[in-house]
Amino acid sequence: MKDIRPFYWKDSVLFLIDQKLLPQTIVYVRAKNHRQAASAIKDMVVRGAPAIGITAAFGMALACNERKFKNTYELSKYVLKAGETLKKSRPTAVNLFWAIGRMKKKIFEFISTSNKKFKSEKEKISFIQKSAEKEALNIWSEDIEMNKKISKFGAKLFKKNTNVITHCNAGALATGGIGTAVGVITEAYRQKKVKMVYADETRPYLQGARLTAWEFKQQNIPVTLITDNMAGYMMKTENVKAVVVGADRITKNGDTANKIGTYSLSILAKYHKVPFYVAAPSSTIDASKKTGKEIPIEERSWEEVTSIGNKCIAPKNIKVRHPAFDVTPSNLISAIITEKGIFRYPYNFK
Repeated sequence: MKDIRPFYWKDSVLFLIDQKLLPQTIVYVRAKNHRQAASAIKDMVVRGAPAIGITAAFGMALACNERKFKNTYELSKYVLKAGETLKKSRPTAVNLFWAIGRMKKKIFEFISTSNKKFKSEKEKISFIQKSAEKEALNIWSEDIEMNKKISKFGAKLFKKNTNVITHCNAGALATGGIGTAVGVITEAYRQKKVKMVYADETRPYLQGARLTAWEFKQQNIPVTLITDNMAGYMMKTENVKAVVVGADRITKNGDTANKIGTYSLSILAKYHKVPFYVAAPSSTIDASKKTGKEIPIEERSWEEVTSIGNKCIAPKNIKVRHPAFDVTPSNLISAIITEKGIFRYPYNFK
């Protein structure tokens, strides 16, 4: 299987594969500061909740190195501003806020370290900068391990010769490792349990067509691309036995925000008695939100709906809605798979 890497860290620079250009072109862009990291998230150069969180973590590490700080107070003020800039990049994926919060906490722990341990303020700042980079790398490595555990747990839910549908992209391109939903399917295929994957194209940004189908092709896993409105027909005629999707935010009661179209897919699965699974790391669970009604839903530009590949496909001045996510109620979800195990309705993630 080919190694798919959405980003890598080298010489204190974050390199990100430009996912807007896939699958035709593989180009890495550089993020040398936190503003460039924030722009990469906002512009969907990088996407997928875990990958967004990891990128934000590196953005915080970059912020620590962007200036020659006179003292730790100056550094702390700058880091706080950087965190606010990164928070504004995208509102729905909770991993973004989780990673920023964790990095801030760690950086301020380092700032609070006794000055007696250092010969000078300059030496302390250097220690903080190196430690912030190490913490971002830790977040990345932890995500790799979580992906592996999620995949192992999720594969247990599959029977032999399963035809499965997935939506959007919850693979290596959306995470630090092998993926969440795609990781589950990949592991199940390795165990000879998957016969065919049906990948929703996922309008309007076509992550399923451009990214998920490409990932499965790279790994020689049987995949058939379908339009989003074909899913019900496939469930009826192709003996689909599972649906697996990722998540951008999961509330305390199990309501799940994911790419627009997920909710519709869950209703189709319920009607056809097909198990509907969500795969995500525990960092995606937002215990501060009781239900899906509290999740902020990002509205993206009209142009992403009215155009494909810079070609307009709709009448000029047509009114457009573009919620990038929807919320699937917890009672439509058969199981939520995290690195801690398999959870079933009614959900209790303790």
